[in-house]
Amino acid sequence: MEAAEGTSNQQSLGLEPPKLSELFDRGWKMYEEVDSTNEPMGSNPIQVKVKRGIMHLEEATRMVAQLDLFSSNEELEEIATADLKYLLLPALLGALTMKQQVDLSKRLELVQKARVYFLDFLKRCKDYNISKFELPRTSESSASNQEEERSIPAPSQPDLITMATQRQAKIERYKQKKDTEAKLSEIRAAVESGSAEEEVVRDFYLLNVRKWITTALEEVESIDQETEILKRMDVLKQSSAEPPQPRRPPMKPFILTKDAVQAKVFGAGYPSLATMTVDDWYEQHRRQGRLPDQGIPRRDVDDDAEEREKEEKEKKEENDDEGALRKARDWDDWKDTHRRGYGNRQNMG
Repeated sequence: MEAAEGTSNQQSLGLEPPKLSELFDRGWKMYEEVDSTNEPMGSNPIQVKVKRGIMHLEEATRMVAQLDLFSSNEELEEIATADLKYLLLPALLGALTMKQQVDLSKRLELVQKARVYFLDFLKRCKDYNISKFELPRTSESSASNQEEERSIPAPSQPDLITMATQRQAKIERYKQKKDTEAKLSEIRAAVESGSAEEEVVRDFYLLNVRKWITTALEEVESIDQETEILKRMDVLKQSSAEPPQPRRPPMKPFILTKDAVQAKVFGAGYPSLATMTVDDWYEQHRRQGRLPDQGIPRRDVDDDAEEREKEEKEKKEENDDEGALRKARDWDDWKDTHRRGYGNRQNMG
């Protein structure tokens, strides 16, 4: 968008807009500067270069689409030598996109965007048979394959053959990349100086495309691994953001007052607290059968009455009650002359 606005501004000022080759060369140069820098990737100058490089390459991509430079119906030999370098446009866009610094919440969207660029580049190279390689799975095929894998029981042991094949493919890609870089270093100076023949120039761009095929395959594999991690992090974040279960309200303290007067005082100060007297509390627990002595057999009623009578006598004797003393002496004299149970005729036959 910024590049389009810049082009329109240049046209309004009477300036000639940049050519396709100029836009591509600027974007490619900015990528190489960013890729080889020793400065922190998150620093402001580096991020400015990243954004400008993306801007130039995006504008160049729009121009390539308008010119219809590539077609699935043509062969690699039919592409003009000067146009071969534009095959790198989606690969460079994907690489610069991966170098953008964004918040973690936007990282998943960023890597998925870069994966689209790399996959578009690989598909175009596959259509032109530039190199032999296996295309990575698309997001749709990955989802369907995951569903199939869930329905198939997992093997008891890892597929050693598949692992060995993948390892060998990585080794071969690494060797090809090193060989390609060595050849590029030999002819780069001649191509950049403009003194190289067309055949050398064509070989130079095709070597760059093959080198980027290896890089794109590695980037897609790395992106897929990072995508799985980011998705799991998102799931954990959503699960932790769920509202917690409501906690139980704290139990209110129970105040047991000594008398009704104190109950009124506490009731006035803490109207929400239940208060009662000791007598009320005892009577309530007695009705509910929750007293400690409930369930224990009670003594005979007569024994209780006799005990109370003895206690009253002792109290009266302690108070020197003459009437009580006299009655106690008469009772003692009567017991001396009459045996226990005398006069009780109710139990006789």
